[in-house]
Amino acid sequence: METRDRILDAAAELMRTRGIVRTTTKEIAKAAGFSEATLYKHFRDKEELLLRVLGERMPGFARVEVTPGEGRVEDNVWRLMRGALDFYRETFPMMGPLLSEPRLMAAHHERINEYGAGPRKAVDRTAAYFRAELDLGRLPAGTDPDAAAALVAGVCFQQAFFGYFAEGAEARPVPDETVTALARTLTQGLLTPA
Repeated sequence: METRDRILDAAAELMRTRGIVRTTTKEIAKAAGFSEATLYKHFRDKEELLLRVLGERMPGFARVEVTPGEGRVEDNVWRLMRGALDFYRETFPMMGPLLSEPRLMAAHHERINEYGAGPRKAVDRTAAYFRAELDLGRLPAGTDPDAAAALVAGVCFQQAFFGYFAEGAEARPVPDETVTALARTLTQGLLTPA
């Protein structure tokens, strides 16, 4: 296994179990079996490392690929929702402690923006998908792509949060049947002309 992969695996495990706030680059390097200097040869800072963990080691809300005009819209929405639900469920333990520290959250937000990243990017990609489906005539005129994307992200965040809150850090994935019901309900709302 390559050095970079070992560092990412160690970072993902520590961030998942301890949260990003309490995980240091020194601890990550040690868990991976390297010096902190080695870690910094592969990652500029802790924020870049976090972004790589989110992008490469977590289920992918941002990585779910749906192609406008291909497949059924409902099936594509299902895939987007499954990715979002799994992503949120995995990242709540990592990010939760950060949310309770306003000063750290502000600094983290600033650093993440420097990388052109952040939670808004996945929502923007989902809105772009809906916009393209609208342009192809697969959604009714008057559909608001930004509102539809916000609904996808919001309902997934809520479902993942409830699961995490009810079951703690060992929250199980939201069942596929629930994802199907959510995707069907949202899609029926989108596909019904105003």
